[in-house]
Amino acid sequence: METLFKAEIGGKTLSIETGKLAKQASGSIVVRYGDTMVLVAAVSSYEERPMSFLPLTVEYQEKGYAAGRIPGNYFRREIGRPSEKETLTARLIDRPIRPLFPKAYRSETQIIATVLSMDKENDPDILAMIGASAALEISDIPFAGPIACVRVGRIDGQLIVNPTVDQYENSDINIIVAGSKSGVVMVEGGGNIVNESDMLEAIFFGHQAMQPIIDMQVKLKETHGVPKRPFTPPEKDSELVKIVEEKGSSRIYEALTTSGKVKRVAALRAAKSDIFEKLGEAYADRRDQVNDILNDLLKKFSRNIVLEERRRIDNRKFDEIRPIDCEIGILNRPHGSALFTRGETQVLSVLTLGSGRDEQRVETLIGEELRPFMLHYNFPPFSVGEVRRIGGPSRRDIGHGGLSTRAIEKVLPDKEDFDYTIRLVSEVLESNGSSSMGTVCSGIMALMDGGVPIKAPVSGIAMGLVKEGDDIVILSDILGDEDHSGDMDFKVAGTSEGITALQMDIKILELTRDIMEKALEQARVGRLFILEKMIEAIDVPREEISQYAPKIITIKINPDKIREIIGPGGKIIRAIQTETNTKVEIDDLGLVKIAALSQEEGDAALKMINEIIVEPEIGKIYDGTVVKIMDFGAFVQILPNVDGLVHISQLAAQRVNKVTDIVKEGDQIKVKVLEISRDGKIRLSYKAALEEEKQAK
Repeated sequence: METLFKAEIGGKTLSIETGKLAKQASGSIVVRYGDTMVLVAAVSSYEERPMSFLPLTVEYQEKGYAAGRIPGNYFRREIGRPSEKETLTARLIDRPIRPLFPKAYRSETQIIATVLSMDKENDPDILAMIGASAALEISDIPFAGPIACVRVGRIDGQLIVNPTVDQYENSDINIIVAGSKSGVVMVEGGGNIVNESDMLEAIFFGHQAMQPIIDMQVKLKETHGVPKRPFTPPEKDSELVKIVEEKGSSRIYEALTTSGKVKRVAALRAAKSDIFEKLGEAYADRRDQVNDILNDLLKKFSRNIVLEERRRIDNRKFDEIRPIDCEIGILNRPHGSALFTRGETQVLSVLTLGSGRDEQRVETLIGEELRPFMLHYNFPPFSVGEVRRIGGPSRRDIGHGGLSTRAIEKVLPDKEDFDYTIRLVSEVLESNGSSSMGTVCSGIMALMDGGVPIKAPVSGIAMGLVKEGDDIVILSDILGDEDHSGDMDFKVAGTSEGITALQMDIKILELTRDIMEKALEQARVGRLFILEKMIEAIDVPREEISQYAPKIITIKINPDKIREIIGPGGKIIRAIQTETNTKVEIDDLGLVKIAALSQEEGDAALKMINEIIVEPEIGKIYDGTVVKIMDFGAFVQILPNVDGLVHISQLAAQRVNKVTDIVKEGDQIKVKVLEISRDGKIRLSYKAALEEEKQAK
């Protein structure tokens, strides 16, 4: 039975349909907004896996046919590796739904969102998230939904729901808000230096706007939902819990409060080993159960230290920032570098400047996109004292890089003011809480160290939350352990004037406006403290870029001259690049960019181009070369690819019988431009040039 519900969202109809496509999935939904359509299917196996976490995978796929495009790669089909947009959207779907599964649910679950149609106006990412919630709602999979999601923008001071792709350009706020009936569960996005109160208003404007979508899902479940499969969380062996707590509580607490991450990890490892030794061989086959109990103890003590002892495991105040150390210029050859250390989180950022040819070309459903700014985040295993295989960037790496990119790109100079391609690489050297915000801080300092004229410095901070009933504690600059045991991970980045990026995930069902308001204000204070420490290291960008960075020279030429610079088959431009060791780019409007490793090489290429494009001037004397002899005169080349005629009457003051009596092919002579006709023909005079030279003496 097909079921269709509709609602007006942001002035357009959003529909949710089920019962027509993918009926063998546990739950399947088609969400449509404008002409953008996304199919979302959810499936969960009936066998439980022996794991300590929820085996949930979320995939988001953009098909070329959705926008009437054939993929541009060699195979002309969607290749296996997801694009950055697909990875970020999959994470966007995963984060708000993961906490809504039962805590002990261990059946492998998969959600696949496929873009079937894209109208190039309405982004399919929010539709995929709505579809995931709706598919889970109508399925037999245990799920504490529904949730919904909208994008919020602001144009000319007016908040709008689900701005179109074209409206993004004029919007100073672009955030995705996910929420339940009564609270917010996730925020992702950024703003063009937006103050906290305006950002809070935008978040809850979005929460209000999504309510019809939640109502649709409730009705959909009532009409088309199936009973949820029976699921009873396994009960822990109370006797085993009691024994483990008696033998392990004091050791776990002592280890947890050990100062320093490395020492704390070692103390916890030793404590667990000691506890297993005390339990003896009788419990050797129940190690997994004992580990679960010990992890529960660890989380319980972490929260109790905050809520009952009113302190943190490293004895900081709730709003206290860890010690910060900032260094710049620590690498000699890269074009800029900075090291940011906050507590036991340390990030090295390295800047590379390039020319237009270095821009990243990305194929999207809308079309090919050029990106002059790239930020690549790397998280090697040694940063957390682990050993594992090094491969390509993980979803986490791409997600953290995307958040850092949004935080920084708002303050980058306009292309007209700084015509370089910019690449930042973040190398996380140590990690104990918010390496993504460390990336923002080190990245900004590397840009300033490299002489990039940013509009304002940006800092970032990660906030945490511990909540039990009405007892609420907000933590600034959280540790990894606090993130693991807490209820919220709220990252905020911005300048001294406002927010450029934020990301919020929670492990509880929802957050109220009051909690978010307090978290944003506490984050603002912490962010400004961090910014002051950064400014102590470098307060303004260097006046000059690195001597090792490419030099970019830009000139505007007459578009008619483009063909002359390029030459037949690219012969001329290749020769210029080879002789001067430069890269030369020309667009259709006549903008020429020269990228050189030194100023001398750039100037040499510029000189060669100027010699080609220079226009002859009437009355000016040129050194020319006789290139052709005719009965009526001689053709003389005065500029590259530019020649004119010296009529026989203009060869000498006296009468000339034969042209070859005065000049021959190959002769170097001075000539004066007498006239340039409308069709570009140039009349030259040898005798006038000789006369003018004689008078000058």
